[in-house]
Amino acid sequence: MKRKAHNSGLFLTLEGGEGSGKTTLSQKLYDHLIGKGCSVLLTRAPGGTELGKSIREILLHKESIELNKFSELLLFLADRAQHVHEVIMPALNKGQIVLCDRFNDSTIAYQGAARDSFSPTYVEELCLFATENLVPDLTFYLDLDPKVGLKRANDAILKDGKNSYDRLEKEELVFHKKVRDGYLSLAKKYSDRIVTIDAETAQDKVFQEVAEITDKKLLEVSCT
Repeated sequence: MKRKAHNSGLFLTLEGGEGSGKTTLSQKLYDHLIGKGCSVLLTRAPGGTELGKSIREILLHKESIELNKFSELLLFLADRAQHVHEVIMPALNKGQIVLCDRFNDSTIAYQGAARDSFSPTYVEELCLFATENLVPDLTFYLDLDPKVGLKRANDAILKDGKNSYDRLEKEELVFHKKVRDGYLSLAKKYSDRIVTIDAETAQDKVFQEVAEITDKKLLEVSCT
C-alpha cells in the first residue's frame, strides 16, 4: 500500500466495533499529547468537516432515508475525501499530530467484511482512491467481543438519556461479528501499522498501553 507523503506530522487512528471505547480513549490520548506539548488535531470520521457532519447525520441518524449498500459506501467515501483534503492533510503538512476516531479501516470492516455486497479488498481500493492513498502511521484497534461491546453501547445510551440507537448499532449480532472478523484480518495483514489492544480490560490500562506505544512512535518523527 503506497502511502501519500506529507511533511513531518504523525497520523494516528483509533478503530474498533461498537462500545469498544474509541471516543473516550481518543480524548484521553489527545489530552496526553497536549500535555506533552504537542500540536494535536482531534477529529473523527464520518463528521470531521461541515460536509461530513451532514453526511454523518444521513448515515447514522436519518431513519426516514432508506440507504442501500451502494449509497452507504459512497457517502462514507465522500466524507473521507473531504476530510482528507480539508482537514487531515493540511494539518499533517503543518507538522501536527492528527488523531482520528475511525478512518478507512472502519469502512473496510463495516462496508466490506460485514455488508457482504463488496469484498474488503475492493472497498480498500476505493478508500485509497478517495483518500489519495493516505494511510495512518499508526492504528490502534480496540478488540472486543461484540456481545460485550453492544451491551456497553446500550448502557451508554441509557446513561446519556438517548432514546434510540444509530443505524449501525441496530444491526444484528452476526453483522458485528463480521465487523470484528474484518478488523482482525486487517490487523493480521497490516501488523506493522495496526496494534491490537484488548478492550475488555480496564479503560485506564488500555490508555496506558496506547500512550506508551504512542510515546515511542513520537521518537521517530518531528511534530510541532
